[in-house]
Amino acid sequence: MVSRTAALVLAVGVVLAGWCIGNGFVRGRTADRYVSVKGVSERDVTANMALWPLRFVSTDDVLARAQQKFDESRAAVTAFLAKHAIDASQVALQGFEVTDVLANPYRGQGTVTSRYIISGTLMVRVEDPALVQKASQDLGSLVQAGVVFSSQGGYGGGPTYLFTKLNDFKPEMIAEATASAREAAEQFAKDSGSRLGPIRTANQGVFQILPRDRAPGVMEESQINKTVRVVTTVEYALED
Repeated sequence: MVSRTAALVLAVGVVLAGWCIGNGFVRGRTADRYVSVKGVSERDVTANMALWPLRFVSTDDVLARAQQKFDESRAAVTAFLAKHAIDASQVALQGFEVTDVLANPYRGQGTVTSRYIISGTLMVRVEDPALVQKASQDLGSLVQAGVVFSSQGGYGGGPTYLFTKLNDFKPEMIAEATASAREAAEQFAKDSGSRLGPIRTANQGVFQILPRDRAPGVMEESQINKTVRVVTTVEYALED
């Protein structure tokens, strides 16, 4: 009699254990049902600041004459900028250097035609990039006036256009990207015969400032027109 009772208890225990394991497996499979979607938001913006380094040089065998040439070039550049409505208060001299070629212990044995080299950079910083954009297209007039630009300065690279008002767009763009992700998730749930559950995880992503014209070799910094982009990644649970 005792053995029958023990056998019955054991059988009931096995059934209950099997039910618990099976029920837990179902719950686990249900919890694993989710969809991961991405939402995108973009805005076309215009740069609100421009930086334009204009590096020029003067050379001569006499230091005083090299300095005079440098001052004349600086005056010509300043007048050029004023002609294009860029005020002197928006321009600062940086990186002023005087080089004595004969003082270089590694120089070659050739004849030195200009002993002294004076170089400097006029850094233009304006909050109206259109002024710099227009002036940069007329830079050849300074070359014709005798200003010698350094190959190591901003003459070859051109202006840098910056967009610094990203925080003005962040909340709206994040909301838009999140809504876009939810729309995609709802469509997936509908197509799979499920209902969209709560958010499991969410990743805002990184805001990117891209060139508006995305051609090969085109840098974002060289374009006054840009595109701000953010991609959010959201995981939603799927329910029956």
